[in-house]
Formats: sequence, C-alpha cells, structure tokens
Amino acid sequence: MQRTYTRDLAALALVALAACRGSREPAPWSDAWLAREAERYLGEGDYRRRALEASLVNPENVYSRQRLKAYGHDTSGWDALPVWNPRSRPVDRATAEALARGEWPALPEARVWDGVRPTTRAAWVALGRRVFFEFPLRPEFAIEHVMTGERMARAATLGVERTSAGDLPGLVVFDDVDGSHRVGITCAVCHTAVRDGVVVEGAARRAMDLGALRLDYYRDTGTAVDPELARRMATWGPGRADVTEDDDEDPVAIPDLWGLRAETFLTHAGTIRHVGPAALAIRQETQLLHASGLRIRPPRELAWALAMYLYAIEPPPARAVIDTAAVAHGARLFDTHCRICHDGPILAGDPVAATLVGTDPSLADGKARGTGRYRVTSLVRVADAAPYLHDGSVPTLELLLSSERSVQGHLYGVGLSPADRAALVRYLESL
Repeated sequence: MQRTYTRDLAALALVALAACRGSREPAPWSDAWLAREAERYLGEGDYRRRALEASLVNPENVYSRQRLKAYGHDTSGWDALPVWNPRSRPVDRATAEALARGEWPALPEARVWDGVRPTTRAAWVALGRRVFFEFPLRPEFAIEHVMTGERMARAATLGVERTSAGDLPGLVVFDDVDGSHRVGITCAVCHTAVRDGVVVEGAARRAMDLGALRLDYYRDTGTAVDPELARRMATWGPGRADVTEDDDEDPVAIPDLWGLRAETFLTHAGTIRHVGPAALAIRQETQLLHASGLRIRPPRELAWALAMYLYAIEPPPARAVIDTAAVAHGARLFDTHCRICHDGPILAGDPVAATLVGTDPSLADGKARGTGRYRVTSLVRVADAAPYLHDGSVPTLELLLSSERSVQGHLYGVGLSPADRAALVRYLESL
C-alpha cells in the first residue's frame, strides 16, 4: 500500500512538472526527453523551484528548510553565489611524490569545464565523469596533512587508496576560491573503491575512515578539538560518516551509486523524492555548493552532467555462482520473505516506516533529514556492500540474517533454519 501511495505521489509530481509542456511528449529517458529536461533545468528558474519542491519529502527537516529558503530564487540566496569553474589536477603518482617533497605541482591551464555545453548524452556523461573525479568539493585538511612521506603509509590504512599506477582517486590539487593552493576531495573519494589495483566507479569506499584521519591531524598538529566532537568522530569507523545538518549523532554508511535511475527516493532516510533528473541535478548542485561552505556554486551544466554520469554508472560483474542448487533454493526463499520490500530492477523499494524496520531510528527521526522512514536499499552486488543497514552496524550477510546479533531491527529472515539462511546468503551473493 505504501509503495503504491508514494509512487502515485511521484507520478503526480512529474505530471505537475510537465503540465505546461503540451501533450506531445518525447518518451521518458529518451535522448530527446533528456535534452528537454536539461534545457528546462538549465534555463528556467521556476522549473528548478518546482522540481525542488516536488522532491522534498519532509519540508520541515533542516535539509529541506535550507533549500526552500535559499534555492530557486533567481537573483537571491544561493542563486546569487559566484559561479566557480576551477583549475584542478587529480593526484597521480607524480603529484603525490611532489607533495611529499613539499612541492606544489603545476596546475593545468584548462578548467574542469571548457564552457561548451554538451549536445549529446555521451558528452554529458563524459563531462560528468570529469566532475566526479576533478571538481573539488572542498579542501580537506586531514588528507592534506597526510600527503607527506611517512604519513602516507598511515593514510593508506584509513582509505586513501592507490591504484596499481599510483593514482589516488578522489584527491585533487587546486587553487581554492581565495587563491590558496590546497589538496581537496571530490565525489570519487567516497564513491570509488580500488580493487586489485583498479578503480571501481560508483563503489562505496568502505575503507575510508574520515573520522580517524581528522583525529590524526588534531593529534599531530596539537590543534584543539572539542572533546565531544572527537569522541563522535572516533565512533564513525571505516565507511561511515556523520554529514547531516544537525547535532544529532547519526552516522551513515557510504552507499554504492549504481542503479540510481531506478531509485524512487534518494538518501538513506528517503529525504528526496526522485521525481526525475532535475531532482538529482539539484541534489548534486546543492551538495557541491554546501560542501564549499556556501562560498560558490558550480555551473549548473556541471551539476546536470554529474547527474547524467551517475545514471550511467554500471555495477561490476556479479560473483560466479558455484552452488546452483543453494542459489535456486535461496531465490525461492527471497521471493517469500524479502521481495515484498526488495523488488524491481535493482531489488530496492520505497521507504518503510522506521518503526516497522526496527533499526536505530536516529537518522529517520532526526531533525536534519528525517522523514520517519528508511529507504529500502538496493541489493545489486549486495555481497560486496558490507557493512549493512543504513548505519553500517552489521558486518556480514550471515550476521544480518542471524538472531544472535546484538543490533536491533530488520528481523526479516532471522527465523529461518540454518540451512535456509545459508541458501538465502548464497542467493544474495549471486546478485
């Protein structure tokens, strides 16, 4: 019932956004349709405002109030921030070695975007990939601190990953807004992983421990830090961070990014109704300007390009099936016990009331992004997505389905026999 209701809301929102376009619409997600959506997002302030309003599930949480107050007003609020198109250089082996010697590498003359608006989907995706890897979210003092010789060994254990070629995906050197030379992070620092020396785009970097990196900085430099903040950062651990807009204690697990086009809601708490690509582009645009400390806003072309790239990310190949009989049995158990929530092309679903899920409700009920619900997570490549639940509190699939775990909630499947639980795990590993 809830899934039908929320999908009806999303459909109504889409109808409202399209009301003034006339009756002859190109097919959704076709190149013509995306081109039209791009033009409206890039050129029509009223359209962006309507898309924002249609996408916010709970207008009363902090995330929504910030955006409703400051976004989509054409000449005031965030729209009045200066547009920033930086020069940026990804940190490869040579750049890392220069930084370790205390040298500042030369930046390219070209900026992240050449100012020419793409005209094809492929060109938008290519530009979006560049944004993903090269557009600085912000300077990151903790990572800047470890970019020197002996500290890099420590950084590698905390999620500053290297490819076999020596590249450090997600790190850039750039000239900041104030003209200072800085080391910064991009989207890729959390949403790529290095496996067997190769970058897996869209994979959550579950080794990234930003809290520990920042605590290292405070310890090494003697910089004062509030004891309560230090305590909280120490609890994040790998693959988790508290990035919400309030003082609540609600760290979340970094998610994988594939399958976004099929997601009906965005963020763990289902804060954003995914009414179309404008909703995702606004999510990226406001995330980039917020990460900068509200000093600048990105060219909207870059936010749209980033959305197109995220839609295009494909998951890595699934694991090979070895025990076909167990997988087949597990599939039947999944249909009986799990598909009521995990369904569709990415085995996800609309948000479910936090009281029904029974897990820690801090995020769902929080002031920052709360909706009272949790999004049903996609199960694509779920075997590689540990730790599990919105807060990354369960380390393995076996423990997720076990009644012996200490973490509360999400009791689906825990009543199965040991043999059935093992078969269900084998099926999940095949997805």
